[in-house]
Amino acid sequence: MDVPQGMDSKFRFILIAAKRARQLQSGAKPLVQTPYKKPTRVAVAELSAGLVPYETFDIVSPPAENGAGEK
Repeated sequence: MDVPQGMDSKFRFILIAAKRARQLQSGAKPLVQTPYKKPTRVAVAELSAGLVPYETFDIVSPPAENGAGEK
């Protein structure tokens, strides 16, 4: 399985495809016409075509406190 351009990792690809497959199982309409019947294969096809929107967020750690550990 190749990760589409713009996707930063296979792990993210799998997570997004799994979430979309759950949506399809719950009754969402497919965004592509494909010969596949399984929701996971349809979700991968949709994601590979760039039809599933997703957002990524940068996690910012809180700044270290000055004098941490002092009483």
